[in-house]
Amino acid sequence: MADEVDRLLGHHLTRRELLKRAGAGAGVLMLPGLVAACGGSETTTTGAPGTTAGTTATTAAAETGTTLATPAGAIKIGWVSPLTGPASTFGEVDPYILDLTRKALASGLEVGGKTYSVEFIAKDGQTNPARGAEVAQELINSDKIDLMLTTSTPETINPVSDACEAAGIPCISAMCPWEAWYFGRGAKPGQPSPFKWTYLFSFGTQQFIDSFLSSWPQIETNKKVGVMWPNDADGNAIRAAMTPAFTKAGYTVVDPGAYENGSNDYSTQIAKFKSEGCEILQGFPLPPDFAVFWRQMRQQGFTPKICQIQKAASLESEMEALGPLAYNVSGALAWSPAFPYDWKLTGMTPKELGDDWTSSTGGKWPYQMLGNSASLVEVGIAALKASGNPKDKAAVAGVMPTLSVDTMLGKVAWGTGPVANVVATPILGGQWVKGTGAFPLDWVIIENVNDRNVTPQAKLQPIT
Repeated sequence: MADEVDRLLGHHLTRRELLKRAGAGAGVLMLPGLVAACGGSETTTTGAPGTTAGTTATTAAAETGTTLATPAGAIKIGWVSPLTGPASTFGEVDPYILDLTRKALASGLEVGGKTYSVEFIAKDGQTNPARGAEVAQELINSDKIDLMLTTSTPETINPVSDACEAAGIPCISAMCPWEAWYFGRGAKPGQPSPFKWTYLFSFGTQQFIDSFLSSWPQIETNKKVGVMWPNDADGNAIRAAMTPAFTKAGYTVVDPGAYENGSNDYSTQIAKFKSEGCEILQGFPLPPDFAVFWRQMRQQGFTPKICQIQKAASLESEMEALGPLAYNVSGALAWSPAFPYDWKLTGMTPKELGDDWTSSTGGKWPYQMLGNSASLVEVGIAALKASGNPKDKAAVAGVMPTLSVDTMLGKVAWGTGPVANVVATPILGGQWVKGTGAFPLDWVIIENVNDRNVTPQAKLQPIT
């Protein structure tokens, strides 16, 4: 059981290391959310449905030499992200980010003239909508949370958001194309928002379109775009928006139709792309699916000049597993250590956060997850402070329509569109190139149309 906790809670950090790091500087007060994340009396649900991974608070206290106490009037914050399942790499950084957050809040959070202790209770959504809904209900009904934070893909955040909307729990989400979250949950174009309790800050299809159309002209092509858009919430939203946008910009879209996630044979799609002479490939596959179809494409002699992929190309570990096949695969990023915006809660610059992740875990920063999860924390804390009473759920939800927060993504300000409940955040173009240092791959920014404060580092290079 301890090995399973180690695997889920950070991959590179051991359970003992997590406890030690979060305990540093906390004095005699240990946040019970730390016990939840590291397997204490407040368990973090992991593994298969119906199971938990945890140890007793006594055991946790023995490992740190600290007396644990549950502070009165604690603010309880639920956190749901994918630690297992096809999108598990998206949740890889979350235990680390929560560890830094707990240390920053070790002396409590002042709201409305009162100081509250803060407890994070993190659970694994398993990249499974049914499981996401289940753990959300646990956090709402059993753990009695005051605020929900959830991140990474509609498979995780949509069911969590739905559970919070039904229960009257303020919920803030990140890292999901906003159309897949907003319209995918039943909102209708041109109609008032049906959501009172749930809010999102994330990129949308327009930000991707802007980034793609800014980067593609850097290489001469025949403007034929083969697309790999799956039959899921992301794929359906993307197909509806991107097909007309690419066509209007003078590109020919070659769409072999929606494929099912988890497919293992892409011969039909590859044959279509080859026969049409596509020189650009664009897709939004889950990481395991991209590895399968990209290898099959190269084996079957299909090598586009540009391969611009989302989800899978967001993650260094997934790309590294492809070896040289990853060279010059491009994508669009929501954050990197090259961004100019600091994490106000901890005082860390983007470079410091990336460097600390590397020194703490031995791994290279996963480019956008660190900044997005840090920003989700920042927005959640800002909402609690702005409410005047973090235990009043209606007050917390009530500040969201006009909340404005400086984050590691830049300013996140509700009320600026594109629709109620949503803030659209920037997307920039990036490309994986052969590493020049200790790691096999480097990520370079190739365009900045959505945020001119970020400086491009290179030009787009073709697949060879």
